[in-house]
Amino acid sequence: MTEENTNRNKYKKLALSFLFDAIGMVSFIIPFIGEFSDIVWAPMAGLIMIKMYKGATGKIAGLVAVFEELIPGLDFVPTFTLTWIYEFVIKGNKASEKIIEIKS
Repeated sequence: MTEENTNRNKYKKLALSFLFDAIGMVSFIIPFIGEFSDIVWAPMAGLIMIKMYKGATGKIAGLVAVFEELIPGLDFVPTFTLTWIYEFVIKGNKASEKIIEIKS
């Protein structure tokens, strides 16, 4: 996979993260009725998170997404976007440092 495709996929995941976080926040806007929609959205968000981010990151983020959606008042937390930041900014920087160390 070329670097251009990798960047395109990375930013596609960021756009999807914004979309899924927005969907999760919609229930925060509609009092009472919105909280019931979280019962449906919470497991879906967890499964989507596991599919988007492989390995331990996806599994842990999937669990966090489920609990974040089920606990009333936490819908404002952008779980998908925070996971993207972890995967591509925080963890990504560490991965590139390891590549440099191996080549030296």
